[in-house]
Amino acid sequence: MEPEALARAIISTLRRSGYQAYLVGGCVRDLLLGCHPKDFDVSTDAPPHRLLTLFPNSGQVGAHFGVVLVREGSHHVEVATFRSEHDYNDGRRPSNVEFETDPRADVLRRDFTINGLMMDPETGNVLDYVGGRADLAARVIRAIGDPEIRFREDHLRLLRAVRFAARLRFAIEPATFEAIQRNHSLIRTVSAERVREELVRILTEGGARRGFELLDQTKLLDELLPEIAAMKGVEQPPAFHPEGDVWIHTLLLLEKLGCASPTLSWGALLHDVGKPPTFRIAERIRFDGHVEEGVKLAHGILSRLRFSHDDTEQVEALVANHMRFKDVPQMRESTLKRFLRLPKFDEHLELHRLDCLASHGHLDNYEFMRHKLQELSQEQLKPKPLVTGRDLIAEGYRPGPLFSKILAAVEDAQLEGRIQRPEEALELVRREFPL
Repeated sequence: MEPEALARAIISTLRRSGYQAYLVGGCVRDLLLGCHPKDFDVSTDAPPHRLLTLFPNSGQVGAHFGVVLVREGSHHVEVATFRSEHDYNDGRRPSNVEFETDPRADVLRRDFTINGLMMDPETGNVLDYVGGRADLAARVIRAIGDPEIRFREDHLRLLRAVRFAARLRFAIEPATFEAIQRNHSLIRTVSAERVREELVRILTEGGARRGFELLDQTKLLDELLPEIAAMKGVEQPPAFHPEGDVWIHTLLLLEKLGCASPTLSWGALLHDVGKPPTFRIAERIRFDGHVEEGVKLAHGILSRLRFSHDDTEQVEALVANHMRFKDVPQMRESTLKRFLRLPKFDEHLELHRLDCLASHGHLDNYEFMRHKLQELSQEQLKPKPLVTGRDLIAEGYRPGPLFSKILAAVEDAQLEGRIQRPEEALELVRREFPL
């Protein structure tokens, strides 16, 4: 059963049992905007113990908050009892929760008006206690009630306001915007994992440039990613970057990103993060060592945000290799093939395309590599080795650091088509690495 059908079935069961029940939050917002929601949530006056009785295939995911997860096959729907919340002491969770029977009380605790709507899925009627429908029509993100209170209750809401504005291409209502600016330093108290997830979504949901402009304007960028804020005003050689400084270049690249993978998105954001600390003028503007510095800074940022080892490795590889494309027409065949067989090379290629489009606009090297990738099979990029370490031992070579040098030289010759058979490989070894 699909999530929407499951949500409708849950609401029908609750109503047959005498309870109020509605679709609530983001799914209502998306339905009213004509989008297909990814998730469906249900709000009801049924107390948690009744939910567990009515839906045996469920489990509590927030006992204190009255949230129950109802499962059907691989899908699930969160069902929450109406509640009001009081006494936020840690900038994240209320210390006092009261279950309610009035849906209005449940709405008033929520973050933004466009997320405070409830819908009867049978009739399409919408309960709107906070002006959410008018704000949807006006394309506005507005905090429910006093924005100062909303942001001090849950500090992550500062970042969520930016994410919704970026994704939906809405404006942030002035009082809400000013409250974010006043309270921007509160974002420091939010866990790295929660911040990471919001930033990933800002980068991957299609509105990355708008998101980072808003992060900058609300002063959240300085708090979360000062290394990115440092790009502002850092000039670049106009011959290669007619678009302007490093910040403008990065924004243009983010604008062209679309809905990309998290690793490509972070590679796009961080590819030039090493430029501000390496900027100098010696006859012309130079960024000597900016790639190496960028890898180091990227590692620090990704570690700070608790990215996985695999994602960190891929983003660092994108930063480390993004300048290599300028040399591809002159590369030896073996070097070119090794470049092409990097893990997720499609992301390297796409980052290069975006980098070009956000600067000088020349795609010659992109097209060259794209055609190479189409022409060469996996067997041509990574052929079966002609010799192994065991073969070298049989020839009388002793295992050690020299082995990797020998095997690399043999592979170079193989990738370049100079040798094709094991006998030729051994002959090369004897000639270039005599015992």
